[in-house]
Amino acid sequence: MVEAVQDAGVVVTGAGGGIGAALARRFAAEGARVVVNDLDAGRARAVADEIGGIAVPGDAAGIVEQAREALGGAVDVYCANAGVASGGSEAADEAVWALAWDVNVMAHVRAAHALLPEWLERGRGRFVSTVSAAGLLTMIGAAPYSVTKHGAYAFAEWLSLTYRHRGISVHAICPQGVRTDMLDATGSAGDLVLKPTAIEPEDVADALFKGIAEDRFLILPHPEVAGYYQVRAGDPDRWLTNMNHLQQKWEAAE
Repeated sequence: MVEAVQDAGVVVTGAGGGIGAALARRFAAEGARVVVNDLDAGRARAVADEIGGIAVPGDAAGIVEQAREALGGAVDVYCANAGVASGGSEAADEAVWALAWDVNVMAHVRAAHALLPEWLERGRGRFVSTVSAAGLLTMIGAAPYSVTKHGAYAFAEWLSLTYRHRGISVHAICPQGVRTDMLDATGSAGDLVLKPTAIEPEDVADALFKGIAEDRFLILPHPEVAGYYQVRAGDPDRWLTNMNHLQQKWEAAE
């Protein structure tokens, strides 16, 4: 058991399935009181009923106050997990770009804005951002997703460097492929890049809890991502050339 989450009030957005449901189940198993949020009310209630949690369905925007009321007190841990896997290039419709920014970045910003005054006053709080390896690296065929996941990672990093000395813990989870509906929706690009090394949502939850126990910011359920990230930082032209080869391979197969 991880002492930091026992009896904690936890919110998990996008928890009707996939990584979010796995996180909700794990937090409940560790003794937390869990608010399960999802746009799909039926799926949110199903997970909440399964784990003895509280379903608060709807858009993740503005959920903090509802969660406080549902928990009968404070939110101790907030998992900004809801996301959209928007594919396309720079030519994607502006509505696609706007939705990706709103869900993948601004929902995190809004949640932090609502949570931080209370957390800073009491000197503790935990913010968990489900980012993606695309936020450290990139993803072929998915400009809106890649760009906004970089934004999500940057915001989590900023939160950590700004508030860690005031008791705020931040974790950025950056998996590659995870066997979820979102992975299935990535199509041929996901088949090429993500599916060969895809893991289960429960593996992501395991990685997070190991990171919480070790008080680590960056959570890498796929350890090999660390090596890719080092190559990207140390020799960006080599890394971009390799990624461009992957892009060409994908184009040839289309």
